[in-house]
Amino acid sequence: MEIKAKQNKRLDQALVDELDMSRSKIEKHIKDGHVKVNGKIVKKSYILQIDDIINIDEFEEENLDIIPENIKLDIVYEDDDVIVVNKPNGMVVHPSIGHLHGTLVNALLYHFKTLSSDKIRPGIVHRIDAYTTGLLMVAKNDKAHNKLALELKSKKTKRKYIALVWGIIKNDTGEIKAPIGRDKKNRKKMAVVSDGKEAITHFKVLKRYNKVTKLELTLETGRTHQIRVHMNYINHPIVNDPVYGNKKLIDETGQCLHAKTLGFNQPTTGKYLEFTSKLPECFTNIENQFKDN
Repeated sequence: MEIKAKQNKRLDQALVDELDMSRSKIEKHIKDGHVKVNGKIVKKSYILQIDDIINIDEFEEENLDIIPENIKLDIVYEDDDVIVVNKPNGMVVHPSIGHLHGTLVNALLYHFKTLSSDKIRPGIVHRIDAYTTGLLMVAKNDKAHNKLALELKSKKTKRKYIALVWGIIKNDTGEIKAPIGRDKKNRKKMAVVSDGKEAITHFKVLKRYNKVTKLELTLETGRTHQIRVHMNYINHPIVNDPVYGNKKLIDETGQCLHAKTLGFNQPTTGKYLEFTSKLPECFTNIENQFKDN
């Protein structure tokens, strides 16, 4: 993680303010040499100068303190094994450095007595980005988690997304098959790279506007940022994507990408379950701007 100093403060205090972590954990991280200022290891009492570059090695996730929080959730379905949640725009799925509060996991811990037993990601079988909206399945016990995860891995889970992308796609349907891994130039991003993991996305055109195309996308694999990377790769980036888009942002609500359909087999009964959710207002507000163009 890289942070630019905004004030003349002690290093430890600046990181407490920035990372929302306990001072003791931050002090230990600095003492162990995991924090550098302008490329050099310094003491916790170092006084930062404005625009100093602070580089912070990743903390061990198991040391994070995750607390339940009373955050309202849109529960689409629940039984003894699984929960289906319609995630809102802007909600991070699980805690990490800089996002210890307000996540889906914080909310799940408050509302549900039992979740599968991962310490940092209890219940979380799969993820979507903070500014991607839509459906997620959550496991209430380890047996259910293992079955759902295996179904995902074997490509049996049904996942369909709706997206708005820049440009007019001429083909009514298509397949993008391009391996995805860390961007060689920017480790915070993903990219199509020769040594990446297999990634396959299918798309179908739903509507063509003057400047953008509305798509239904089906994931055959589940790589980090897969749809966003693949659409950018074929020069049709997601509208309003602040990371992979190459156009001016329309607003601050994030990419026009919605996890609309989720289908899977109930872990105990084996019965197939399928759910859909309507497009959120943040998506339709942007789409409406193109309808009359």
